[in-house]
Amino acid sequence: MDVKGVQAAISFDGEWITIVKKAIGQPDRPTRINVRSISSTTLKPATRLFHGYIQFGVPGSDQAAERKGIVLGGRPPHDDPNSLSIPHRSNDAAAKIVAAIEEARVRLSP
Repeated sequence: MDVKGVQAAISFDGEWITIVKKAIGQPDRPTRINVRSISSTTLKPATRLFHGYIQFGVPGSDQAAERKGIVLGGRPPHDDPNSLSIPHRSNDAAAKIVAAIEEARVRLSP
């Protein structure tokens, strides 16, 4: 299960979430998160004017706050390893991947 984001992508294999961030002129920055270590999931759907985001809460690390402004449109910064900005066309795929992750959290919880 994959979702294309803004200069990034997210994939979920049923147990591991992989977020790959891309920056111009730099190597890809992958982050892997086990679904068992997620404490919260946030999905803010994109609008036609502003990107949305998916963000995962992981114990021991603070969630990056939304940055306000006309350019950012209320989403976490690109350097937050536990979030992914999504365009409007990815809203349906993002909702499906978040639902699958939440289902896996419940299924794999002790």
